[in-house]
Amino acid sequence: MPQSLYALIESAFPADRGRLAIEVPDRCSGRTSWTFAELAADVARVASFLASLGLKKGDRVAVQAEKSPEALILYLACLRGAYVFLPMNTAYRMDEVDYLVGNAEPALIVCDPARLEETRAIAERHGATRVLTLDAEGGGSFADEAATPRDIVPAVSCASTDLAAILYTSGTTGKPKGAMLSHGNLASNGLALREAWRFTADDVLLHALPIFHAHGLFVACHCALLSGARMIWLGKFDRVEVMRHLPRATVFMGVPTFYVRLLDGADFNAPLVAHMRLFTSGSAPLLAETFDDFKARTGMAILERYGMTETGMNTSNPYDGERRAGTVGFPLTGVELRVVSDEGRELPRGEVGGLQVRGPNVFGGYWRMPEKTEEDFAEGGWFKTGDVAKIDGDGYVHLVGRAKDLIISGGYNVYPKEIETLIDEMPEVDESAIVGVAHRDFGEAGVAVVVLRKGQTLDEATLIARLKDRIANYKVPKRAYFVETLPRNTMGKVQKNLLRETYRDACR
Repeated sequence: MPQSLYALIESAFPADRGRLAIEVPDRCSGRTSWTFAELAADVARVASFLASLGLKKGDRVAVQAEKSPEALILYLACLRGAYVFLPMNTAYRMDEVDYLVGNAEPALIVCDPARLEETRAIAERHGATRVLTLDAEGGGSFADEAATPRDIVPAVSCASTDLAAILYTSGTTGKPKGAMLSHGNLASNGLALREAWRFTADDVLLHALPIFHAHGLFVACHCALLSGARMIWLGKFDRVEVMRHLPRATVFMGVPTFYVRLLDGADFNAPLVAHMRLFTSGSAPLLAETFDDFKARTGMAILERYGMTETGMNTSNPYDGERRAGTVGFPLTGVELRVVSDEGRELPRGEVGGLQVRGPNVFGGYWRMPEKTEEDFAEGGWFKTGDVAKIDGDGYVHLVGRAKDLIISGGYNVYPKEIETLIDEMPEVDESAIVGVAHRDFGEAGVAVVVLRKGQTLDEATLIARLKDRIANYKVPKRAYFVETLPRNTMGKVQKNLLRETYRDACR
């Protein structure tokens, strides 16, 4: 097996490279399709452009650009050139981008044209050498410069342990951590998913996910590329557009929010999806209600799986066999799971404890955080996921909770400590607590419970507006409540379980 992920991907392209690889039906302007031959040629051209900038193997390329096939080609070019791809959520505010750039020290930043001046100021502050732009239509200074004819440089060989990407995940202390993912990590996971979900060159994936996230970039794109399948590429999830293109697809991947919105109209029905072979859901818990409603409406069962930024996908409900609501199925090929007690003792089936994972998919550690890396690994190479789980008698994995109060809202991780720190900095605030509660559309949403300083006033709208100026919108609590005191146990710890119960209907 080729050790370079890009070499592996290109080796999986169909023999007839004139077949369509990507089509972009919702584009207002710009290019709307790529064959596999055109895709390979563009990847080589962009990789050669990156080399002409003086980038060296292992240099980071940070990208905060709207979803486009050109952004995907940039990712693949980084793999071909052995550069480290660093995708940044397009919702990140400049303070968040500033931290990531300072920590990762990229040699190149590619951003949306609307953010050029702000991004350039950040780059200058941290010594990044170049800032270029790329928009949703594939235009911008990056596209212009990459289009200049130049000699094509050979693909760079690399070991399976060489870094392919760094994905940042928020930390419980509020400081994001860069998960270092190797070519081998991503390749092993892509091949395991291709096998588990029966992907072939006959498939057509309707791609409506963002690509700054592991779900859309790695899970979806790798499955298609490693099987020579075609992608119908939508810039974002839009119910009308998804409904229009589903009749031409065979596979759809989404977060629970997508399925809730599809089910909102009676026009989503069994005849519409009769030709589909697979719907998958991930990045957030799929409510049993949504699973059951979908099955009743279509006759098909959504396949739920479980993964993390640090590990890629770990488990999947079976392709053939019972897909059980409320479970995330079985470990993928090559992946080991265990449930352990607080003391690290492996627990028998049916008992609840901390979930740990081991396998070729597991990342090598956090960028420039050796202490955090050591803390999150147990002896024997087991990664402590931070999730609380049990494995039932039939081997299905059940996620029953999350350590450290992680909230997953619309598929994105939200760590309460980061939000609490910002609220506590407000001059009117004495202390705060963020808890996650059920939300029909997003799966979970944050609720802020705030204690004000004596004599101070602050209202919900003002608090939320301030946060929207500082952090990505998905991190902002949907509601804020003001109380005299926060409930505490005898050790003085805030009892978030009581807050979750008190405000459980706040976002229904």
